Amino acid sequence: MPQMERPKSLTETVLEHLRGRIVSGDLELGASLSERQLAEELDVSKTPVRESLVQLRSEGLVTILPQRGAYVFSLSAREVIEMCEFRLAIESAALDLAVTRNRSALVAEIAAIVERMAGVRARGDTRAYLQLDTEFHEAFFRHCGNAYLKDSYGRYAGKIAALRTHLAVKPMHTQLSFEEHIALRDVFAEGSRAEIYAILEAHIGRTRETYSESVEDIAAADAIKDAG
Repeated sequence: MPQMERPKSLTETVLEHLRGRIVSGDLELGASLSERQLAEELDVSKTPVRESLVQLRSEGLVTILPQRGAYVFSLSAREVIEMCEFRLAIESAALDLAVTRNRSALVAEIAAIVERMAGVRARGDTRAYLQLDTEFHEAFFRHCGNAYLKDSYGRYAGKIAALRTHLAVKPMHTQLSFEEHIALRDVFAEGSRAEIYAILEAHIGRTRETYSESVEDIAAADAIKDAG
């Protein structure tokens, strides 16, 4: 007998709303998050807002400082590098399994996503493109057949997507991203594991190369650069 879908709790609804605003860039890196203001804006009590912020902290999307409050995460260049190292390690592992176990299904889904990417790029819809970018990389885990890898990536998927949004304003970033996704699509179909790894390493490595290790806060550094 099919199970009935459980209605979302108020906390789950608030959580999805706040996560979406952070990932999309509607809430900027380092922005202050007032429980009172968020509760008033969403017409809820402070409790689901507070519970949501705690969950977002566990996902790395929110920082909570005692006596100071909650803030949207911000990253030093060192943390960006560590995130890229994490992505390369875990995405490579998932891809290796997906190519071994479900290559045809992976190739079909990736091809469909790239086709949709082309469509939204033609419309100039950057937000939709970024959502598809996230789907592209999550496909590795949908087809790898390993729940531990999938869950480990899922814990930080929102933070990875939020950084992706942040980088989308960089000159040529989205164009280069799209070209790399096409290259990955093509190599998934017939390429060797070494060829797949090389393109994925270059794709993820471009994020790493964007920031010097001396940068302590990428949001602040970008604001200074943009003002100049």
